[in-house]
Amino acid sequence: MNSAIRTGLVVGKFWPPHWGHQLLLETAAAQVAELVVLVYANPDSARHPAAVRAEWLRALYRGDELADGPCIGATPLRVFALSAAADGVPPDAADDHTQREFVKQWLARQGMQVDVVFSSEAYGPGFAAHLGVAHVEVDAARALVPVSGTLARANPAAAARYLHPLVAAQLGAVPPAPVPRVVLLGAESSGKSTLCEALAQACGTAWVPEYGRTLHEQKNGNLDFDDLLYIARRHAELEDEAAERARGVLFCDTNAATTALYSYYYFHRCDPALQAMAAVCGQRYAHTFVCAPTVPFEQDGWRGPEALRSFQHGAILMQLDFYGIPYTLVEGTVTERVAQVRTALGDGLVQR
Repeated sequence: MNSAIRTGLVVGKFWPPHWGHQLLLETAAAQVAELVVLVYANPDSARHPAAVRAEWLRALYRGDELADGPCIGATPLRVFALSAAADGVPPDAADDHTQREFVKQWLARQGMQVDVVFSSEAYGPGFAAHLGVAHVEVDAARALVPVSGTLARANPAAAARYLHPLVAAQLGAVPPAPVPRVVLLGAESSGKSTLCEALAQACGTAWVPEYGRTLHEQKNGNLDFDDLLYIARRHAELEDEAAERARGVLFCDTNAATTALYSYYYFHRCDPALQAMAAVCGQRYAHTFVCAPTVPFEQDGWRGPEALRSFQHGAILMQLDFYGIPYTLVEGTVTERVAQVRTALGDGLVQR
């Protein structure tokens, strides 16, 4: 980071945020001590207005702790959602001077001073000059990430490969995967983690542990409401990372739909972004298996009472039926369950 550059600025619609936006933000954050991001459009999206898109950005860049807000690396990210009603955002069709002066005046009202503008658009140099600051261009030719918000809105399915899974889900799309994903669901102490690991070993491939369990232990069981969306986001990222080294198939312990169930269980509500991630689980996974809660219950200090298993099992089955997701119930010993999964998937998918 250049210590002489204190605050960077990025402005945009982020409608929706895509990997090009994330490249811009991450490139900028590497060069400043603080990054200010303004999200706005006029007319704005009725379904996903600026305030919602700003929350997506905050969700994409939070870590295990929320105390210091979203960050990119060590750089704090300050995201502001602006609107025509509250902030006087000019129409998108307004001339360049009007657009530039609007931002200049908004910054002045907030008492903010920026040192550099980062952009991937042709307006960038003139905008920075109007503010009297430096300009840094990032992939304006779209050579690194060949996508735009316009393309993503027009065809979310085709653009999904350039969207983070959290964002893609809001548009009802799922990024393509290098290998099919198979997800194992089940109540607490139903053997799904053991089975997931055994399947990966039997098939010579990778598997993804349940990230919610990891964070639950890290926070000594004290999860916050915002942690549930973070769990789903981080688990999806870990799946994508593991998919790159998987052979033929990737086994996944739990999915966003189960995380949504826990959100309702603990907090009696669920973030709309998490609801959207749960809703596309039928598209994200090639096959869903549910572990019957018939193995001996093991209380490891993190689980609820054994009596809760039956309710959890029923809730999972109800949710799968609600979403119209086909599933296969597996029972018996670990060896028997491995055989049942391999038979259901077929030798072509899981052959070592």
